[in-house]
Amino acid sequence: MLKSAKLIGAVAAVGIVATVASGIVASGIVASGIVAAQPAPKAQPGAQTQGGQPSTSTAKPPAVTADKPAVIDKTGAPAGPKIGVGVLATAEQIAGWDIDVRPDGIGLPPGKGTAAQGEAVFIERCASCHGEFGQGLDRWPVLAGGLGTLKAERPEKTIGSFWPSVSTVFDYVRRAMPYGNAQSLTGDELYAVVAYILQMNDVIKDSNFELSAATYNGVKLPNADGFYDDDRETTERHFWKRDVCMKDCAPDRKVTSRAMVLDVTPDKKDGPRVD
Repeated sequence: MLKSAKLIGAVAAVGIVATVASGIVASGIVASGIVAAQPAPKAQPGAQTQGGQPSTSTAKPPAVTADKPAVIDKTGAPAGPKIGVGVLATAEQIAGWDIDVRPDGIGLPPGKGTAAQGEAVFIERCASCHGEFGQGLDRWPVLAGGLGTLKAERPEKTIGSFWPSVSTVFDYVRRAMPYGNAQSLTGDELYAVVAYILQMNDVIKDSNFELSAATYNGVKLPNADGFYDDDRETTERHFWKRDVCMKDCAPDRKVTSRAMVLDVTPDKKDGPRVD
């Protein structure tokens, strides 16, 4: 009887444990970790799976609204809604950034101005850095002069001596000047200041010449022909090698002097020759 009672008690205990375990599993608690129970998905009416059985998927197509249109991939199927970060740029916002000027004049703003008008604007807004005659104060850039010095030992690279196109002047002044108050010039002030800069470089002779989009293409800087397209693909092609050397390509080099000792930018013509 004692053995039978023990056996019956053990079986009952196992039954209780099994019952409790079943309840725990049904609640979503697993022995290896606690997992939140997920309710069984409901089948979509009429939905079928590959096996022909009703589908239990609850997925819905992405919501499409006026401000969040669905993203369509290359196959034409909806890829999901946009995440809602940022907004589409307006035409006015794009126009505020799209202010570059091309050498052919595309991008020039409306306006007009003469060198005579630009002198007053330049003295008020630009001369504190560049000087009244574009000579540059302290270490601010020199804007005028230097014509014919590009082959000298110390070339003076200014708008008149070095720059290739008037569009570079327009674009830079329009985008970045005056320093500290960029893009504050009106269209007429921009044309007038550029005309005054060109007159300081003897590009425009008449102070009453009206610079505008209509007359722009008739103005040419002295060094316009000093620039040319990169032609290395043809002129240097014979130097190119299909098999590039990666090891032991040249004999060891020995440093014989330093740039400070060589004085590679001499002030006098009797300086050392540097090839």
